[in-house]
Amino acid sequence: MQIKDRIKELRRVKASELLPNPKNWRRHPASQGNALRGVLSEIGYADALIAYETTDGLKLIDGHLRAETTPDMEVPVLVTDLNEEEADKLLATLDPLAAMASRDQDSLLSLLGTLDVQNDSVRLMLDALVVGENEFLPDLEGTPTLDSLTEEYGEYDPSGLWSEIRMKVPPELKAHFDIWLANGEGINEVEKLGYLLGYATDIKE
Repeated sequence: MQIKDRIKELRRVKASELLPNPKNWRRHPASQGNALRGVLSEIGYADALIAYETTDGLKLIDGHLRAETTPDMEVPVLVTDLNEEEADKLLATLDPLAAMASRDQDSLLSLLGTLDVQNDSVRLMLDALVVGENEFLPDLEGTPTLDSLTEEYGEYDPSGLWSEIRMKVPPELKAHFDIWLANGEGINEVEKLGYLLGYATDIKE
């Protein structure tokens, strides 16, 4: 199999001049932004954004949150020679490919044991990773109400309600919920959410 090299150059571009991709399907909750700012403050830029040439300028394929976070900086950008169709294909596959990697928990714990992490948001992200949570999640203050979620997703829709709700609560609550559920508790989706929100209220108080 002959594999093409589609990288034309590494170029440094003011982030605000990069065009956001309207087809970008990834969404970035506040906790991910906080974690990114934490990593940037402790390490800085050590990875490049990815873009392709258009008649209007460089359009992003990967790196939207980084560009939004540091709009006044000149950031490293891998400029590709992809056409729009190829760029769309890369946009659709970058994250799923990375998510397919399996994990070695012992190696992860060994790695994390060597780190001195100062930023609270980065520590929260890594703590969530240890208990098997890969999503970036909002803080406790952003936990939705039972009424707002049941209004949005319906009270008894197992195919949609819980999977959506579970993405909206902090990782420490989800870890606690998993222990609770493992003991055979919880009858329906709304009861599960009510338990989690009640636990969140206890933490806040």
